[in-house]
Amino acid sequence: MKRVFFSLILSMVIGLAFAQEKNVKEAESIVDGTKPDFASAEKLIDAALTNPETKNDPKTWNTAAYVQSRIDEEEMKNAYLKKPYDTLKVYNSILKMYEYYVKCDELAQIPNAKGKIKNKFRKSNAQRMMTERPNLINGGIQYFNMNKSDEALKFFGTYVESASYPMLADKNIAKNDTLLPQIAYYAALAANNTKNKDAVIKYAPIAIQDKANGKFAMQLLADAYKSKGDTLKWIKTLEEGIIKFPDNDYYFANLIDHFNSKNQPEKAMEFADNMLQKDPNNKLYLYVKGYLYHNMKNYDKALEYYQKAVDIDPKYAEAYSNMGLIYLIKAQNFADKSTTDINDPTYAQAQKTIKEYYEKAKPFYEKTRELKPDQKDLWIQGLYRIYYNLHMGPQFEEIDKLLKNK
Repeated sequence: MKRVFFSLILSMVIGLAFAQEKNVKEAESIVDGTKPDFASAEKLIDAALTNPETKNDPKTWNTAAYVQSRIDEEEMKNAYLKKPYDTLKVYNSILKMYEYYVKCDELAQIPNAKGKIKNKFRKSNAQRMMTERPNLINGGIQYFNMNKSDEALKFFGTYVESASYPMLADKNIAKNDTLLPQIAYYAALAANNTKNKDAVIKYAPIAIQDKANGKFAMQLLADAYKSKGDTLKWIKTLEEGIIKFPDNDYYFANLIDHFNSKNQPEKAMEFADNMLQKDPNNKLYLYVKGYLYHNMKNYDKALEYYQKAVDIDPKYAEAYSNMGLIYLIKAQNFADKSTTDINDPTYAQAQKTIKEYYEKAKPFYEKTRELKPDQKDLWIQGLYRIYYNLHMGPQFEEIDKLLKNK
C-alpha cells in the first residue's frame, strides 16, 4: 500500500514538473505567434519562475527574458509603423529582461555533475543586453522627469551595476563607457530624492569621477554618511572633497562647522592654518579664519582676516557683513560699560566713541546691500541699528518699512 501511495506522489510530482516545462514552451510559442498574447505568456512564465521544479532551470529565465524582448520588439514595430506605442512598457520590458538574463546566467554558470560549465545562453544574451543598454538611461530619465525617483533609480542603478556583471565582463564597460560616472550621478541623485542613503553610498563613489557633477556627488556621499551617523566616514569624505574639489566651499565650511559645533576651536584653527599654508590667497580660508577669531571674540584679528578676504575678492558680501557686525558688537560692548548719566563728565566722550563705531560699521553694511540686495538677512538688521543710532531719519524710515514688509 505504501509503495502504491509513493508511486502516486511521484507521478504527481513528475506531472507538475512536466506541466511547468510545458508552460515554458507554451509561453515561448505564444510570443512567437503572428498575434502574440503577451498577458497569457507572462502569466505562464511567471508561474514557472516560482515553481520549485522549473525556477532553477536557466532555460526558464531565458524564456522569461525572451518574452520581454518580444514585448519590446512589438512596441517598437508599432513605433516604426507610426502606430500608438507605450514607451514605458518598452523600458520596463528591458529592465525585466536584464533581471531575467542575469538570473539565467547565474544558473547556467553552475557546474554540472561532471564539474563542467556549459553556458549556452551567455553570448547571445550579452549581445542583446548591450544593444538595449542605452534604453536603461532613457527609462530612468523618463521616470525621473515624472518625479518617480524610485522607478528612475531602478533603471539608472541597473545601468551602473551592469558594468560589473560577469556575463558582460569581456565588454570592458567600466573602462569603455564614458557615460558611466554621469549615470551613476543620476542614480545617486534619484536615491537621495527617495532618502535611500545606502544607494547613495553605493553609486556616489562612481559618480565622483564625472567632470560636471563629481563635486555634487561627493556632497551627496558626505550627506549620506552624516545621515547614517557615520561621523568618521563623513569627516573623511569632507577632507577628500577639500583636496579633490578645492574650489567648492561646501567641504571646508562643513568641516569647520563640525569642529565649532564640537567646541573644538583649536582644531578648526589648526585646520584653517594648514589649508592657508597650501593656498594662502584662498578667500574662503581667509574668511573662515576671520570667522573663527570672530567666534573667539578676538575681533581685531577677525577684522584683519575678513579684510584680507575682501582684498582678494572685493565682492565678498559675507565678509563685509561680518566686518560691519563686529563694529556693532564693539559699539554695544562699549555702550554696556559706559555711563548713561548725561551729567557725568565722561558721557559726551563715550557717546562720541559709540557713534564712531556705528559710523565704521555703516560702509560695510551698505556695501553688503549693494552687492547682495536680495539677501536682506546680511544687511537689514545692521542698517536698521546704524541709521537709528546715527539719527539718519529718511534712511531709517526706508529700512523700517522694508523690515515691516519682510
